[in-house]
Amino acid sequence: MSRRPTIGVVLNPFTAQLYTAIASKGSYLTTLSPDLSSDLSNSKLPLYPSQPLSLSSSVIVIEYGSDRQGPNFDHKLSTFQNLSAASAGMVHGLRAYGSAALNLCSVASGFIDAYWEGGCWEWDVCAGWVVLKEAGGYMVQGYPDVEGMEEPDLCGRVYLGVRSGKSVEETEKWVKDFRGMIGGRLEYSR
Repeated sequence: MSRRPTIGVVLNPFTAQLYTAIASKGSYLTTLSPDLSSDLSNSKLPLYPSQPLSLSSSVIVIEYGSDRQGPNFDHKLSTFQNLSAASAGMVHGLRAYGSAALNLCSVASGFIDAYWEGGCWEWDVCAGWVVLKEAGGYMVQGYPDVEGMEEPDLCGRVYLGVRSGKSVEETEKWVKDFRGMIGGRLEYSR
């Protein structure tokens, strides 16, 4: 049985932004009044047309996670170093916002190119996953030793969300290049 989220609602009360999506119905960003009581604007996602996607110009959201020791943490740090190094990925920037759902919504909006995470739970990513997919983005396996654009297991705890590039081939190349930067296979138990 395939487990895929179908409805997503994410509220950022600090910025008064509400992200919503229903499978096959699109995703939207609603800007609310400061007291969150009324809608000020409603926009279909993504907010920008597809732009070229290359690792060297990417802004990627990463998270350190709450378990900051052991092999998984070492693999994350190695990945962050690979992405930042002039001799490797040399990405434009790395960010850490602290919320899987908001990270995925930032990718869906087009503010961020991708989000990679290991260790979060399905309830952390479900809503953002739907928002991203309905905005034309992809949720793919976030492991270094897989190929293609196959979606991750909802409960697998390792996720890579990426916006669409100018073509499917460009997006697939970006995913392959990103996976080449991953510093080891993240393994999480249930």
